[in-house]
Amino acid sequence: MTQRFDSTRIRRTILDMAYAGSTVHIPCALSIVEILAVLYRSYLRLDARDPRSPTRDYLVLSKGHGVMAQYACLHELGWLSDGEMQTYFSDGTRMKGLSDAHVPGLEVSSGSLGHGLSVGVGLALAAKRRGTSQRVFAVVGDGEANEGAVWEALMFASHAWLNNLVVILDANGLQAMGSTTEVMDMEPLIEKLTAFGFESREVDGHDESALCRTLDELLASPDPRPKGIVARTVKGKGISFMEHNNTWHYTRLNAETYAAAMAELTPREAAAA
Repeated sequence: MTQRFDSTRIRRTILDMAYAGSTVHIPCALSIVEILAVLYRSYLRLDARDPRSPTRDYLVLSKGHGVMAQYACLHELGWLSDGEMQTYFSDGTRMKGLSDAHVPGLEVSSGSLGHGLSVGVGLALAAKRRGTSQRVFAVVGDGEANEGAVWEALMFASHAWLNNLVVILDANGLQAMGSTTEVMDMEPLIEKLTAFGFESREVDGHDESALCRTLDELLASPDPRPKGIVARTVKGKGISFMEHNNTWHYTRLNAETYAAAMAELTPREAAAA
């Protein structure tokens, strides 16, 4: 039986979308595949029939340019059809190149980096005040963490003791204009999260078992502080010529590179058949 939210299948879906839409931001979607796969498969409490269920947990994609990975997960849930996936980034589509809250299943319009986390903090605060058990998982980019609004949101989350908030920092070491250490060195990220009042852990963001262990530990913790995870990832993960290659942040697939990328994600047994 095929596992839901299989990371290889999600990557293939991302490539299909990027090629169909002739669009960019492929590697920053590939770096968060395992993070989203684990959250959707095992942690987000959702109503499969209603993406806007008032009792749902929230996944806030603050790094909204990685939205192809989330679209792929919504497709796995059946909330986006095969046909609609092929309309990505085309004229008249609702499936834009940045996260848009008008699409059921997307919680924020987060193309302007630095602001999605604040929305997630507000959702967590609202859940606390209503006395619900809802949780908020916010995925933030390490380049995005240059924005001061990110740190204001972290400070408020700590001030309000939002232990129903889990911030996952996608630390892939690259941003639009270069490496994070060159543009603005934010390390050590784990120490900063802790200093800002978070119960924090660091993990390999592509190791699904390690991600699950870390999430289980933090979600079961009696510590009243909000939770933070620094997930060390590879920008472009899974496609050899995209990994650690920041040229691909703004590069589009052509027929040749699309075929080469898809070949890397084709199981060996299928390729030999």
